[in-house]
Amino acid sequence: MTRLRAPAKINLALVVGPARPDGKHEVATVLQSVDLCDDIELVRAETLSVEGFPQDTVVREALIRLAEAAGVAPNWRVRIEKRIPVAAGLGGGSSDAAAVFALANATLTTPLPELELHALAARVGADVPFFLQAGAQLGRGDGSDLSPLDLPVDYVALLVLPKGAGKESTAAVYRRFDERGGAEGFEQRQSDLLQTLEQVTEARDLAKLPGNDLASSPLALELDALGAFRADVTGAGPTVYGLFDDVKNAEHAASLLAGRGRSWVVRPV
Repeated sequence: MTRLRAPAKINLALVVGPARPDGKHEVATVLQSVDLCDDIELVRAETLSVEGFPQDTVVREALIRLAEAAGVAPNWRVRIEKRIPVAAGLGGGSSDAAAVFALANATLTTPLPELELHALAARVGADVPFFLQAGAQLGRGDGSDLSPLDLPVDYVALLVLPKGAGKESTAAVYRRFDERGGAEGFEQRQSDLLQTLEQVTEARDLAKLPGNDLASSPLALELDALGAFRADVTGAGPTVYGLFDDVKNAEHAASLLAGRGRSWVVRPV
């Protein structure tokens, strides 16, 4: 195995609680991978190099951590073909890191076991373990305590990255959340999320999930008006998604929002 596709994700729900002793926040989030993907290629080499995406830091960190844990030199060459927009709330960097964890681990004489690989991935980023499995999962704790979910996938999602939208640092987003007392009522919101998940039997039931505690956007209201049965910000933003019953409706909404930013019509995977 030398190549993998690294999918993006959307947060179908993101409930946020208080800061933990480690500085991270308690969360309950529903993560769903979608078929907007980076392509990752990895081969053995004489030194460590990452090509195709000069801004990378997370893939390099993942490979160094894996090599240290396995007691080998980080002698891999990686090429990244980026399609997932950077710093957009879609988890592209985390997904790339998970892909190289899987590819590089497979090259080891004694690959690390799954639990150890998961722990390494969590040290690189809270979203990275999710991408080792992808699909739909419930993330709790700091987001890396994962449970698989059997959710409907008979819908399409329109992703819109607003023109000129800058990615605020995740630390700044959480700091503003704390300043406004956003963690208040977390236990009840988390309980509501878990109860709602138990009642999801068809795609439109996803509309009942609680909204994003961290970020909001007026663009979500526009997507609602254009026929999305659910619309919200993913992660800390700035990308907004709308869920539609069929691809024609999603593409029509994309055409009407063409001047608002970059967009992609994707399917859950």
